[in-house]
Amino acid sequence: MPISGSILKRLRKNAKMTQVQMAEFLGITEQHYQLYEYGKANPTVDRLEKLADLFGVSTDYILGRLAI
Repeated sequence: MPISGSILKRLRKNAKMTQVQMAEFLGITEQHYQLYEYGKANPTVDRLEKLADLFGVSTDYILGRLAI
């Protein structure tokens, strides 16, 4: 199931982080991270878990399957 790019973007903006900072945090390029927000690529399970931990939400929430 693809991640919800709009949810990921909202979480990032609420945390006042840039796409560059997110990419560095995940150990990927900025362009690769942008694909996540555009819904064109999905993070690995490890990266999905890192994102959930960073934002204090569940992986299901990032996947758009569950509301907070």
